[in-house]
Amino acid sequence: METASLIAPQSIADTGLRKGLLEDLAVKILFLGGEMSLVDLADRMCLSLAPIEEIFQFLRKEQLCEVKGITRGTHRISITANGKSRAAELLALNQYAGPAPVTLMDYTLRVHSQSVQQTEIKAADLDRAFHELVLSDELIARLGIAIVSGSSIFLYGPSGTGKTSIAVNIPAIFSDFVLIPHAVEVDNQIIALFDPGVHRPLERRKSEDADRRWVLCHRPRIVAGGELSAEMLDLQFNAVSRFYTAPLQMKANNGVLLLDDFGRQRMRPQELLNRWMTPLDRRMDYLSLSGGGKFAIPFDVCLVFATNLDPRQLADDAFLRRIPNKIKVGHATPEQFKEIFAQVCATRLLSYDVGLPDYVVQLLTREMKQPLCQCYPRDIIDQVIWAAGFQGIEPRLSRSAVHQACRNYFLSTDEA
Repeated sequence: METASLIAPQSIADTGLRKGLLEDLAVKILFLGGEMSLVDLADRMCLSLAPIEEIFQFLRKEQLCEVKGITRGTHRISITANGKSRAAELLALNQYAGPAPVTLMDYTLRVHSQSVQQTEIKAADLDRAFHELVLSDELIARLGIAIVSGSSIFLYGPSGTGKTSIAVNIPAIFSDFVLIPHAVEVDNQIIALFDPGVHRPLERRKSEDADRRWVLCHRPRIVAGGELSAEMLDLQFNAVSRFYTAPLQMKANNGVLLLDDFGRQRMRPQELLNRWMTPLDRRMDYLSLSGGGKFAIPFDVCLVFATNLDPRQLADDAFLRRIPNKIKVGHATPEQFKEIFAQVCATRLLSYDVGLPDYVVQLLTREMKQPLCQCYPRDIIDQVIWAAGFQGIEPRLSRSAVHQACRNYFLSTDEA
C-alpha cells in the first residue's frame, strides 16, 4: 500500500513559503551550480517549472541572472556579477542550497495523516517480519499487540536473547510507505530532514506532477546505541554551513526508533527519560532554534527500549507507566535452541550428525553451566569456522570441534 504523492505546487504561493526564501535559494544554487537551464534549476529545487518561471522573472528583473540561450525549450541562465555578490552574502548567512523545503504546518499535517498508529497490522505481517527468528507464538502475539498500539515498547531480558534482532525487524511489519520531506522551514530557518543513511526511498518512477520536495520511503528505522547523547535529540546547528539538521526522533517520525542497550548510553537514563516524558505523554516534541525560538513537532514514533538491565532500576513508576508495552524476552527452550542451531548451519552450508544439536544443548547446560542464549549457536559455529581457518582445513561440525569452540568462548567453570 502506497501513500498518494502530493501534487506539485503550481505557483510560489502554493508552496506556502516566503517568496524571498525561494529566490535566495535559487541565487545560491545558480552561483554554486554554474550555467543551467530553468529545467535544471527546477530539478535542483525539486519544484515544477511554473514557480521557477516566477523566480526567474524576479532574478532577471533584479539583474541577478542573465539569459545565455534556450535549452530543452526553456531559458539557459547564468549568474551575473550582481548575483555573485548577492550569493556571497546569502552563503555567509546560510549555505543550504538543496531542494526547497516544506512548511512546518505541511510537515505536521503529513506526519499525522500517515501516523504509525493508523497502520493496519495482521498476523501475516508479523510472520513475514520475524520469519528468520525463532519466536514463540505467545511472544509474537504480544509483539503484535504492542505494534498495533503504535506507542512505546520495553524489550527486556538477559543478554544474548535476541532483543535487538526482534527490534530491528519491527519496521518490516509495515507494508506501507510514507512521505519524507527533504527539508522543513521554520521561522525562515531550514532544517534538513531527509537522510540517505536512514531513509530508504521506494525505487519507482516519480509522477510528473508529484511534489518532489517529498520522498516516498519505507517507514524509517533508526537504531541508537551507546553513542546516544543529549545533543543528538536536539536540532544540530552546523556553525560552518549555518543550517540545521533534524534530530533522531524527527528523522524517525512515522517509523521506529530503537534505543539499544538502554542504560548504557552516554547520557544518564534518567536524563533521557526526563527528556521524553512529555513527548511520550502528548505525542508532541519541542525543539529550539539557536535564537531561542521554540516550536512543536509531532512525536509519531514507535519507541523501542531494549535492555538487559532491570527496568525498575532504570526508570521510576511514572515513566514506566508511559511505556504501555513491557515484554520480557527470555532464554530459548531446548527445542528453540536446536532450531536456531539448524538455521545457522544451513546459512553457513555446514552439515552435522543427527545427534549433534542435542549434544550441544547437553554440553552447554550440564558441563558449561550456561543458559540457552539465542546468540550461542552463531557464536559457537563462528569459533568452529575460525579454528578451521587457522588449521587450513574445511570447517566441519563434530563433537570435538564444538567442545573446543565452547572452551574458547566461555569462561572456565573452574575460574568461575
